[in-house]
Amino acid sequence: MVSVENAATEDITPSGGLRRDVGLIGLMWASVGSIIGSGWLYGAHDAVMQAGPSAIISWVIGAVAIVLLALVHAELGGMFPVAGGTARYPHYAFGGLAGMSFGWFSWLQAATVAPIEVEAMIGYAGHWKWAQGFQHADKTLTASGLLVAILLMAVFVGVNFFGVRALAHTNSAATWWKIAVPLAAIFIVAATNFHPANFHSEGFAPFGAKGVLAAISTSGIIFALLGFEQAIQLAGESRNPKKDLPRATLGSVAIGAVIYVLLQVVFIGALSHSSFAHGWAHLAYKGDSGPWAGVATMVGLGWLAWVLYVDAIISPGGTGLIYTTATSRVSYGLAKNGYAPKIFARTDSRGVPWFGLIMSFVTGVICFLPFPSWHELVGFITSASVLMYAGAPLAYGVFADKLPGLERPYRLPAGKLVSPVAFVVANLIIYWAGWGTLWRLGLAIVLGYLLLGGYAWYAHSKNLPDAPRLDFKAAQWLPVYLVGMGLISWQGGFGGRGNLPLWWDIVVIAAFSVVIYYWARATSSTTEDIERSIDEVVVTDAPAH
Repeated sequence: MVSVENAATEDITPSGGLRRDVGLIGLMWASVGSIIGSGWLYGAHDAVMQAGPSAIISWVIGAVAIVLLALVHAELGGMFPVAGGTARYPHYAFGGLAGMSFGWFSWLQAATVAPIEVEAMIGYAGHWKWAQGFQHADKTLTASGLLVAILLMAVFVGVNFFGVRALAHTNSAATWWKIAVPLAAIFIVAATNFHPANFHSEGFAPFGAKGVLAAISTSGIIFALLGFEQAIQLAGESRNPKKDLPRATLGSVAIGAVIYVLLQVVFIGALSHSSFAHGWAHLAYKGDSGPWAGVATMVGLGWLAWVLYVDAIISPGGTGLIYTTATSRVSYGLAKNGYAPKIFARTDSRGVPWFGLIMSFVTGVICFLPFPSWHELVGFITSASVLMYAGAPLAYGVFADKLPGLERPYRLPAGKLVSPVAFVVANLIIYWAGWGTLWRLGLAIVLGYLLLGGYAWYAHSKNLPDAPRLDFKAAQWLPVYLVGMGLISWQGGFGGRGNLPLWWDIVVIAAFSVVIYYWARATSSTTEDIERSIDEVVVTDAPAH
């Protein structure tokens, strides 16, 4: 048996498992490349329409929220450098039922991002005449657009089949471009066309606090800032995970937050007053279907607009590429924990989980069929993402209590205070997405229980050796948590019945979150069960001899 003290340092070699080929820059660029995607192309435009210039506050709040979650993940990633880490922390802390649930949330989030990035690429490409037939007027895909989308998904999968080293090199090259272009847009537009009066001429916060808070979840702010976990998903392929994972996680969030706040400030300042003279909710100008390229054209920077249209292919493409990777690694982790068939954990000679990649392609194609435009999808994905992230603060509290001696390459200052605060913040973001988004998310959660629960039942009925242990006692809080969040949203003022007024709803969410947090800690798995779960994962991830 592998001792818990050595669990975080167990290596995976090329023989029968993943390959440790990724260094610090590869890890950090995997996260930064996910953060700087289609969110920068649309986020500033959509946020200002919901919150006016006070969208700057929305970005700051969103950045603080993501930093809190990233800090918790940074410590956990250093402690447990295993593939698909976000799907595994709740498994260690609360057993099979919680592990299966948060694993599904993690996979659902990862699998649906790549199709969204493809839709963003096609949407911006509509600037060119040859691509104008790819979308209907409501931004859904035409038959030709669907074919192009399928081809783009095939490209993402194809690059991944060359192995994680080729992926890291490809993504690193794309990420340098993805950082350079928004920075260039920020400084060039600000230097040539900036109107300070835009920040107050039609009111700084025309939609009040509700607009500021709603914009965080539904306009693409949190969606844009998501992606720091990609370094953690690749932990099983990191050369020096104990040091590099915390650095990559926190460094990527810092880079992304600074770029996005500056983008929002410059976007507001660059607009002509006529574009929002009828109110920020009615913001309109020529070319606003590609917001930043339209702004560049409006201020006389046609050459920059051309660069931005090119970037609208590269930035979402790079993000779609890395999320295709993440999807296969999360399904790899689910299979290792016994929640999915073992075929998801099989790797080829390059250490690539090939079946997970194929299924990520199939899922992406399915997502193109019923789903609407980029703008309408971000609230759903934001909620699924943050629901996935919420498992980390819960697990952190358990490990702080029951595994105090486990090596921590990065130790979060005041972690026992930060982790419950991070859990509260995660639930607020979920709540602000609105009832219209959350009831759809609830249906997706039920689908996950049917799929993964069905496999668990099959594994037990056939007495398979990897049948997962569904520890209902350690996860007794989970159904109350999920149903409770739904009920609060239903009664709240963000798309619900409005029986919970603003500010009181925040108090209710905070109180409910604290109760769930300490209930989960009190009923978590025993220290012995946690150590056994960690040992089992290390053994199954280790190479075959």
